[in-house]
Amino acid sequence: MSQRDRSELRTARRWVVKVGSALLTADGRRLDHGVIHGLVQQLVKLRERGCEVVLVSSGAVAAGVVRLGFDERPGDLHSLQAAAAVGQSALIRSYEEALAPQGITPALVLLSHADIRARDRYLNARGTLGRLLELGVIPVVNENDSVVTDEIRFGDNDTLAALVANLVDAEVLLVLTDRDGLYRGNPDSDPDAVLVPSAEVDDARLDQMVSGGGRFGRGGMITKLSAARLAARSGALTVIANGRAPDVVRRVASGEEVGTLLSTQRRPQSARKQWLASLLHEHGSLVLDDGAAAMLATGGKSLLPIGVTSVTGDFVRGDLVACVDAGGRQVARGLVNYSAAEARKLVGLASHLIPEVLGYGGDAEIIHCDNMVSL
Repeated sequence: MSQRDRSELRTARRWVVKVGSALLTADGRRLDHGVIHGLVQQLVKLRERGCEVVLVSSGAVAAGVVRLGFDERPGDLHSLQAAAAVGQSALIRSYEEALAPQGITPALVLLSHADIRARDRYLNARGTLGRLLELGVIPVVNENDSVVTDEIRFGDNDTLAALVANLVDAEVLLVLTDRDGLYRGNPDSDPDAVLVPSAEVDDARLDQMVSGGGRFGRGGMITKLSAARLAARSGALTVIANGRAPDVVRRVASGEEVGTLLSTQRRPQSARKQWLASLLHEHGSLVLDDGAAAMLATGGKSLLPIGVTSVTGDFVRGDLVACVDAGGRQVARGLVNYSAAEARKLVGLASHLIPEVLGYGGDAEIIHCDNMVSL
């Protein structure tokens, strides 16, 4: 496979943009509404190019600190959680005010890592974000800091942004920070440190570049490199760039050499299939008729109820199940849209009968092709 480069940024249509507290807050204490308005204008221009944008935004705790009248960022967990709870409304209000003149609606989506990793929540979050993008809404995603315990820390939203990139099959993860990108050396202590314009995300030499350098590593790049590698699961390119650089989003999207491009040889579909094939354990199986088994073996097709002859195991929506032929040979596996009890009622049925049989509407597929890997 040929090396991927910045030319792909010019044609990418689905973006996850992550912006950290260092950019959004003034002195780390309050939201900088001017910065937020400037960022929003850039995202609007990206949308005008026909792109879909999911924004992963920090800043809730800083906003809550001001609203609650704290003199400084608190150190105890419950005060941090309280600040996050109060600050979320201030954060989304700021985005609403910036987007309103453009006729664009934001949607606040609070997630934790458990929501991404738990398979039933994963499907629900994926469906919700996908529908919001279809409706022309900009989802504003943040860590659900008001209830998490050990995840209120700087840099954690880098990881969340990468998981969201996987979730929505983004083509690009753009991480906006207060640094120009990834350096060979520590720019804080070495004035001759050289910016890395591009690299293969799995290059082991990158680990040496980000190690050490204090609490955040060299320029806070440890979590950003980790995030880029997570995003590569779904084939996404990652760009780390300075959010204070003029018109940085447009320049990155135009393929200009801004920041650091971390590329991957993995393509979206193969990365997704690799994750499904190797990281999850099966909770049951669907026995298929000969036609469905042959179809799934070639890949790229969804499994409909009419192709299932029997169901084994006890699973819930979002669990991984095996798809086996009449002889017991596994031909595929995937994340199921129905529980075992529901699937048993749907065996052999045409999809249009699902509402009649279950008493409520549901997905036409037992397993969608996006959530399945052929073996």
